[in-house]
Amino acid sequence: MFGEHHGWLLGRLRLRLGCRHDAADMAAEAFAQVVALPDPHGIREPRALLSTIAKRLIFASWRRRDLERAYLEALAAEPEPLAASAEDHYLVMEALMEIDRLLDGLSTRARAAFLSSQLDGLTYAHIAAELGVSVTRVHQYVVQGLKACCRAAL
Repeated sequence: MFGEHHGWLLGRLRLRLGCRHDAADMAAEAFAQVVALPDPHGIREPRALLSTIAKRLIFASWRRRDLERAYLEALAAEPEPLAASAEDHYLVMEALMEIDRLLDGLSTRARAAFLSSQLDGLTYAHIAAELGVSVTRVHQYVVQGLKACCRAAL
């Protein structure tokens, strides 16, 4: 499968990402995920599967970059004495990536409500106004986020 489809996948990823190094990394990761499947030889539509895996990898990388960009912007706004060391930066990024992974199954609104509540300390009423939903719905979103985090802790 690798010999037949690697060049095709690499070309598609190169077009989407505009960087041959990122494309090569994602193609390798896509094939690693295929190899990890219970029966990789039983795949009927390998290009469809590889496309789906590659799209998920691209979206995950975009989320990771967005998280890092937001963190760096917040860090840049801090006064100099509060600026984090390189080690602190790494630890915070690892924690943010873990939180992002835990919340991966939540809808965009549920994720936004949970993060606004837990990280920004906003009230449910404020979050409800921002998202255009009821306070009760915000509460449900936050509960979904808390459950997702609790499930990972078990």
